[in-house]
Amino acid sequence: MANERLIKGRIKSAKNISQITKAMQMVAASKMKRAQQAAISGRPYAEKIAEMVSTFVKRIEKDRHPLLAQPKTGKTLIIFISTNKGLLGGLNTNLFRSFASWFVAEELKNAVFVTLGKKGENFLVRTKKTLLADFSSTVPFIKNIPALTTFITQGFLQGEFKEAYVVFSNFISALSQEPMRKKILPIAHFGEITKIHAPDKQDESLEFLVEPSIDEILDTLLFHYLENQIRDAVLEAEASEHSARMMAMKNATDNALELVDLLTLEYNKARQEKITSEIADLITAGMAVR
Repeated sequence: MANERLIKGRIKSAKNISQITKAMQMVAASKMKRAQQAAISGRPYAEKIAEMVSTFVKRIEKDRHPLLAQPKTGKTLIIFISTNKGLLGGLNTNLFRSFASWFVAEELKNAVFVTLGKKGENFLVRTKKTLLADFSSTVPFIKNIPALTTFITQGFLQGEFKEAYVVFSNFISALSQEPMRKKILPIAHFGEITKIHAPDKQDESLEFLVEPSIDEILDTLLFHYLENQIRDAVLEAEASEHSARMMAMKNATDNALELVDLLTLEYNKARQEKITSEIADLITAGMAVR
């Protein structure tokens, strides 16, 4: 009897877990749809503004604007985008492993970090990296983009940073998320990492009429480009988070229901053995009376 009660308790616990994970799966699926739509709809704009900046930068002197120049001194800034919560399968773990393979130890000695996401912050603190700022407390992370862009730009212009990367999980599909890094500063070299398609050869001969002036255009355009690249990374990371959580909760629900089936079978076997034993006892007692 004790064995049956124990099995019934395990069955009840597994059913409760499946109900919780199923609810979390549905919530994550709802959030994923919105985040996926935002990430996908923002990609064409991010690609076009990057292509426009690339085309424009090729036709001007690199020292025309400080955001285009390559400083010789300063630290490497890495914007690390992870998540505040867990239950994501291997999303953050894969990001951490890829990060460790992207940068050698010598590079990381001269690197400083800005984080969005408590998981990434804990990882960097645990590995004794230099953390300048953490923007994890303000959610959604997209609210931090203006302040983060200003922080990065001012640090680069003041010579504190010589280059800047953004590390995040890129959303491919509900089943696939890929760790990615993009070099966003100096802007003149962003094509090395972002793999933006170069303009057609016919566009190379086009002449530009810039009004009111190149300097005024660059001040607005380059800052907007940086802000857009960070926003695109944040949206991709959020879509990756919700899709990874949805799949993790679906797998957890399936496993819990499978466990319920196995425990139910075990319970039925134990109950059958008990009934068989009781019948055998009755037969034995009857034979003894006779």
